[in-house]
Amino acid sequence: MARDYLKKATMTAQSGSDEVRETVMNILADIEAGGDEAALKYAAKFDNYEGPVLLSADEIAAASAKVPQKLKDDIAFAHSNVQRFAELQKSTMTDVETEIVPGLIAGQKAIPVRAAGCYVPGGRYSHIASAIMTVTTAKVAGCENIVACSPPRPNEGIAPAIIYAAHLAGATQILSMGGVQGIAAMTFGLFGLPKADILVGPGNQFVAEAKRFLFGRVGIDMVAGPTDSLILADATADAHIVATDLVSQAEHGYNSPVWLVTDDRALAEKVMGMVPDMIADLPELNRMNAEAAWRDYAEVILCADREEMAACSDDYAPEHLTVQAEDLDWWLDRLQCYGSLFLGEETTVSYGDKASGTNHVLPTSSSAKYTGGLSVHKYMKIVTWQRGTQEGTKDVAIATARISRLEGMEGHARAADVRLAKYFPGENFDLTAAE
Repeated sequence: MARDYLKKATMTAQSGSDEVRETVMNILADIEAGGDEAALKYAAKFDNYEGPVLLSADEIAAASAKVPQKLKDDIAFAHSNVQRFAELQKSTMTDVETEIVPGLIAGQKAIPVRAAGCYVPGGRYSHIASAIMTVTTAKVAGCENIVACSPPRPNEGIAPAIIYAAHLAGATQILSMGGVQGIAAMTFGLFGLPKADILVGPGNQFVAEAKRFLFGRVGIDMVAGPTDSLILADATADAHIVATDLVSQAEHGYNSPVWLVTDDRALAEKVMGMVPDMIADLPELNRMNAEAAWRDYAEVILCADREEMAACSDDYAPEHLTVQAEDLDWWLDRLQCYGSLFLGEETTVSYGDKASGTNHVLPTSSSAKYTGGLSVHKYMKIVTWQRGTQEGTKDVAIATARISRLEGMEGHARAADVRLAKYFPGENFDLTAAE
C-alpha cells in the first residue's frame, strides 16, 4: 500500500535564510578586518559580556570548584564512555603500505589536524554533553591545539559545568565567546589562538551559516540544520515509551522534526493521543518548543510492512533513528541511512545525546544519505605516500609517458622520460601516445 500519512507536516525545517546569510557574512568580514577589537565589540553586543575571553588556569579551577561532585561524577562517566568509543574508532585507522609492483611501494598515513575549534552551545541550555563529544574526540585523535568555545551568560561567563567538562575532556584553551564572533575568533586565530584547521560542534542557525561560509578555508564536521528524529515501531512497541521518546526530541526546538513510522494503526493512534498531554506537562520553554515542533513539523506514517517502513526511513535519512520492533538484527542489517541508530526500547536517543559513548554531533536534513556524524576520523587526514627503486619505476614511467601524451600533457610525459633516460641509458622505449 502507499504510505498513509496519519499526521502530515505543514512546514519544512530550514537551516538558514538569505537574511541570516547576509548577517553572518557581514560579521565575519568585519571581524576579519578588525581583529580582536571587532570580535570583542560583537561579544559585548550579542553575548552581553565583557569579562575574560580566554580563561586562565585559575579561572578554570575556580569554575570547576563550583560544580557539584555528583555532576562531576556524571560528567566523568560520560567522558569515559565517549573516550573509549573514540579510541575504538581510532584503532580502525592504521598506517599501511604495500608493494604495488616490484620495486614500487605505496602507503597511507592517518595524521591528526593540528588545531581544532570545538563550538559548545550555551544559550538556553548548558550543553555539557557537546563539550564532551567534541573535545574528547579531538583529544583522542591527537590534535595538538583544541579550543573549546562557548557563549558566556550575560555578565557571568560560561556555565561552570561546561568549563569543567571541556577541561576534563582535554581542551587546551577555553574561549568565552558565542555565535559568529566565536567561530570567527577560532578561524582567524584571534586572541593569540592558533588558527583552526577544523570547526566542529552544533550551534544555532548563525553558527551553522558561519561554518558553511568558512568551509574551504577551514574544514568543518558538517552543515547542520535543526535536529530530527525518527522512530520505527511495530505492534510490539510500548506506545507510552514511543510517545515519550518523540516528545523528548521535539523539545530541542520549534522546528525540530520528529517522525513515527509504523505498520500498526492502533499503535499510531494511541501515540498520537498521548503526545499532546506529555507536551503539556513539560516546563514552559520545553513545552513551547515541543508544541510547535509537533504541530508544524511532526509526521506519523502508516506503512504496509517492515520493508516499506525501512524504505521510508531510508528516504528520510534521519539524524537519529530508533527501532522499537521485533527482530532487531533484521533492522540493523537492512537500514542504511541514519546518523545514529538506537535498537530496542532499552536504549534511547537521549542516551546517545548525553552519556552512552557514541557521538551526538550527527548529520541532519537527510544528509545521512551520504555522511556520518562526528567521530575521531573527522579530525584525521588520510594521506598517501610512495617510493620506489630505479628498476621499479620502469613500467610506471613508460605507462605514465604514454598516457600523458594521449591526454596532451607533454610536461607530465617528460617527467617520466627524464627518469627513464637517467636510470636506463642506452635502452629504447616506445613512449609515443597510447592508441
